[in-house]
Amino acid sequence: MTYPNRSSASRLRNNDTMPRGPSGTGPATRDDNTADRRASTERATIAVASYPDYAHAQRAVDFLSDSRFPVDRVRIVGSDLRLVEQVHGRMTTGRAALAGAGTGAWFGLLIGILLGAFAVGAWWRVLLFAVVAGAVWGAAFGALAHAMTRGQRDFTSTPTLQADAYTITVDADVADRAREMLGRLPADSSR
Repeated sequence: MTYPNRSSASRLRNNDTMPRGPSGTGPATRDDNTADRRASTERATIAVASYPDYAHAQRAVDFLSDSRFPVDRVRIVGSDLRLVEQVHGRMTTGRAALAGAGTGAWFGLLIGILLGAFAVGAWWRVLLFAVVAGAVWGAAFGALAHAMTRGQRDFTSTPTLQADAYTITVDADVADRAREMLGRLPADSSR
């Protein structure tokens, strides 16, 4: 398809003169402005305060919220992240079975309540059976799952992400107001 007396740039700007797309049903379109639109929706932010731990940063944002600051324009940014895994104790097959029994009993309780609501007669028997069956199956699956690890992870732990510093950033147009408000934040932790 040729376009007499038109440059290729003007052809790409006019959808009515563009060649058909791969499906052949409509004109092929180009969207060079995607990055421009994305950049225009992101707002410029300014750091207004920095804290050594998350609790202090959270307290500062809570203070801003209590002072009627638009907190939807606030971010808490953690820097220099690291993963810290707190080990709680040794995991044995017995402990795994016990944890599985507890989880299974809760699941059995939920199923027992659902089935017991429709039971004719002694609904509590349905509930009791579901809890006991859930505990037995949970214990069996817990012990089996632990045995399948073959001692590769014989401990329980809780992983958490921690940062060295937490910086509060706000949109540029409200930064002065946020700094002024945070300047009035009481120094002690009890409010």
